[in-house]
Amino acid sequence: MTWNWKIGGVLLGVVFFAAVLLVKPIGVSTQFVILDGIVADAVSSEFITQTDEGWTSTNAYMAKSGGKYAKSAANPLNYSFIFVLAMAAGALLSSLLKGGVSREERRAPAIWRANFGDTPGTRYLVAFLGGFVVLYGARLAGGCTSGHMMSGIMQTALSGYIFAAGAFLAAVPVAMTMYRED
Repeated sequence: MTWNWKIGGVLLGVVFFAAVLLVKPIGVSTQFVILDGIVADAVSSEFITQTDEGWTSTNAYMAKSGGKYAKSAANPLNYSFIFVLAMAAGALLSSLLKGGVSREERRAPAIWRANFGDTPGTRYLVAFLGGFVVLYGARLAGGCTSGHMMSGIMQTALSGYIFAAGAFLAAVPVAMTMYRED
């Protein structure tokens, strides 16, 4: 079974629209902070505490915004955290409905192999480093691409358009440099 990218794009747009209309704009990078808080609180029971004023943490980042992150980490069964778990479950379900991932699909694309070889370790390392840089930048910017660009543009926020332009102005030259054909 082959998934049509056009149908997928329309469905993604419908999900984003429904989320903005019914609940709140989609953004997921904050949930990595919440997951870190859940783990840290499991290791140290003093990491997150509830006071008369609300939730707080020994970590300044978790305690900021009136303890909003600390509260979410203490009570993770909320819309945003469940949404992230549902994204992973949806990806698994999609793969299973498609019949799994073939050996050929697991193999690196031809342009990757031509530029970097066919070593899975290198590919995993580059993917991890790329993900780390994107996540670090997302937290530095106060949100991720889905929050700033996709939800922002859907809400016609000028910042969403500026972020999208900046993301593509950076991504296109990097991709052209990494995947140049000699």
